[in-house]
Amino acid sequence: MLGGIEAGGTKFVCAVGDENGAIIDQIRIPTTLPEETIQKVIEFFKQYDIKALGIGSFGPIDINPESPTYGNITSTPKPGWRDFPFVSSLKEAFSFPIGFHTDVNVAALGEATLGAAKGLDSCLYITVGTGIGAGAIIQGKLLQGLSHPEMGHILVRRHPNDPYQGKCPFHHDCLEGLASGPAIEDRWGEKGENLVNREEIWDLEGYYIAQALMQYILILSPKKIILGGGVPHQQEVFSSIYKYLNELMKQYVSLPELSEYIVSPGLGDAAGITGALILANRTLKEYKSKTL
Repeated sequence: MLGGIEAGGTKFVCAVGDENGAIIDQIRIPTTLPEETIQKVIEFFKQYDIKALGIGSFGPIDINPESPTYGNITSTPKPGWRDFPFVSSLKEAFSFPIGFHTDVNVAALGEATLGAAKGLDSCLYITVGTGIGAGAIIQGKLLQGLSHPEMGHILVRRHPNDPYQGKCPFHHDCLEGLASGPAIEDRWGEKGENLVNREEIWDLEGYYIAQALMQYILILSPKKIILGGGVPHQQEVFSSIYKYLNELMKQYVSLPELSEYIVSPGLGDAAGITGALILANRTLKEYKSKTL
């Protein structure tokens, strides 16, 4: 039995399951202050005899095992969570091995293993919701280097008719600052879910997201792009993305049919927690290989 955590800015999804990503039990815990949230996480997992835990966390986070702050949430604007020692807090309660990565990277892992990118050795998973982030599988491995990717904070060209200054507290008008859920609400005065019939809103979203996808495609050349999060629940966004991406690419790179190349998650809203269980299984295998 394995454990998984999808740690988000508004809620933690905790699950136990098997090595195939099948969920046996799960719980949702509101993300409040770390001490309160982590205590509830510990109480949930203490009910089960799990052998390893996989965590996909909101970030930025430190994923370098050689770093003294490995396992920490770092420069997040989330109140109370900046510099929080996430992995260390759980290791005080449990002795099993723990895998740690970003929420979008574990979602990419879930989609590559069991979802829309199953059978492919590369894919890109993007979430557009409270924030914007992306995780990538390249040649079968999670993409990381100096740190994990922070693709939601790339700069995009502002629409000539968009006077909005941007919501990102760090960069103002980066992709996340212009196209995230909070940016939609701040710009238009209502949450996106209440603006379903406003075509101009979703057209603008597609305008910004397509620019980002062009850059990701030209740099990473993923074999599948999976678009998750709350904003892409509005299907009009996909049509707008396809339109603007075609205009931007100008057939410079040959791409598959966009409706088959840029798709919704095959695992739906379970991509992240399923990926966390798969990460737990990978972590357990690595731990066993080192101890043999």
